[in-house]
Amino acid sequence: MPEDAVEKSSSHQWFVTTHWSVVVAAGKTDSTRAQAALEKLCHSYWYPLYAYARRLGQKPHDAEDLVQAFFAQCLEKNYLRTADQGKGRFRSFLLIAFKRFLANEWDKAHTKKRGGGQQPISLDGMAPEERYAMEPPLLQNPETLYERRWALTLLEQVLTRLETEQEKVGNALNFAEFKGFLVGGASGSHAEIAGRLGITEGAVKVAVHRLRKRYRQLLEEEIANTVSSPDEVQEERRHLLSVISQI
Repeated sequence: MPEDAVEKSSSHQWFVTTHWSVVVAAGKTDSTRAQAALEKLCHSYWYPLYAYARRLGQKPHDAEDLVQAFFAQCLEKNYLRTADQGKGRFRSFLLIAFKRFLANEWDKAHTKKRGGGQQPISLDGMAPEERYAMEPPLLQNPETLYERRWALTLLEQVLTRLETEQEKVGNALNFAEFKGFLVGGASGSHAEIAGRLGITEGAVKVAVHRLRKRYRQLLEEEIANTVSSPDEVQEERRHLLSVISQI
């Protein structure tokens, strides 16, 4: 993902409607749109916070309860309204808020949770402890693990969006062959894949080039949802690449 691939002018145009949109909507709990935004937020950051809590030493069920209770409190007390769009990144705001929650409100929230408190999101299919078992055992720092999971979760979301787009236009089979060139682990050379698909090697290279360009666009859009200005998109992107390079 070379830096010169960024199209800043277009970024400024779409940023008006996308920057911190999830945070802003989640901070306004009086609308259906806000509820949907918070649901998306919970799904996006649930596991990174779970991994953070587990690495702090919380037991699996307690870590699960912690994160559920935290997001319930975000919804009930509207903690997200305090997020300042003009200061910092949302991933940092959320981790700080979670730390404060652990320090100040866990006992109360835990009692409420055990008494039948609300669960803001369904955990069906998330298998958090199975995922946690695959985390690097030597990575002891909870903050570092949180950053790692934030980065990987964001990239997973981007790849899912791109895959969905390709399925809608009937390119699911081709995308299955091409995505290895985007995330690593390609199942063969351009020529080998061209042979399997019955197209030219040049067609494969063009398709991969276009997918990489779209992948970068979607990545910037996802990042833009959690930073406060267009200029910060590239800074956050560089930070993400730095985190990924250490994995």
